[in-house]
Amino acid sequence: MKQWNGFRKGINLGGWLSQCDYSRERLENFIREDDLARIASWGADHVRLPIDYNVLEAENGWNEYGFDRVTTAVGWARKHGLNIVLDLHKTAGFMFDQAVGETGFFDDERLQERFYRLWEELARRFGGDPEHVAFELLNEVTEERFSPIWNRIARTCISRIRPIAPDTVILVGSYHNNSVQAVLALDAPYDDRVVYNFHCYDPLVFTHQHAYWVRHVDVSRDLTWEQSGATPAYFEALFADAIRRAEEMGTVLYCGEYGVIDRTAPEEALKWYRAIHTVFEKHHIGRCAWSYKEMDFGIADERMDGVREELVGVL
Repeated sequence: MKQWNGFRKGINLGGWLSQCDYSRERLENFIREDDLARIASWGADHVRLPIDYNVLEAENGWNEYGFDRVTTAVGWARKHGLNIVLDLHKTAGFMFDQAVGETGFFDDERLQERFYRLWEELARRFGGDPEHVAFELLNEVTEERFSPIWNRIARTCISRIRPIAPDTVILVGSYHNNSVQAVLALDAPYDDRVVYNFHCYDPLVFTHQHAYWVRHVDVSRDLTWEQSGATPAYFEALFADAIRRAEEMGTVLYCGEYGVIDRTAPEEALKWYRAIHTVFEKHHIGRCAWSYKEMDFGIADERMDGVREELVGVL
């Protein structure tokens, strides 16, 4: 399968410009330049930057302070030899976390137009460096019923971006929170600079054990990696249809999030990472681990000290 050079091994910067309290303290200090230097020292070639729309939008225009934070992040990444994915993690009217209360995006053309205009502005500001900066249209579409609407929105959005940023790689994921199985529901790529994007936290009973926010699956048990069944053969079977679809469409398959919750023993988490990375490497699937620090999955957190050196060696 085709591979995406420069975006093979990445780390998410979750919780910085997204899923946070949006205070100046958070936006200026949660991630610093030395964090990007550390990620580069781990052998990563890129980072993914989740951004919420309210960091970038003001009541009567653009929030220049928010755009400055993104500009700073891009600059730090490039200074330390890292490429970057700009991920719109929340848009007006939609976020994967329903508790946030953003609703209506898939039914309201005004909210969709707002989405297009935000991406046009991001393209104007960051579309001039297509070899190092990529765009991810929207994080984790949830319900299957949104799928045909989302395909239309994504196509329209790309058509609005292209006159401004003709060569920037654009990532598009599918429903069920970017499920790898749902890649099959994505339309054919708009052009040859569109990448199929998925997230992988399978099996959820292992990667999210004791996660307080999971309701639809029983994650109340302590599980070892062996009990989870998450062998390389498991991931081969899980990814097979998406790999085939990407090959048929002549595009790249990329995993924008994957990881194991901090309620799991680090040694057991390491076994899961080894298994999934075996399949990533075999099929040239670029990936970006969730997440650098905190956010229930922090690779830089103290609890991972005993396994981090080995872990970052296989990321």
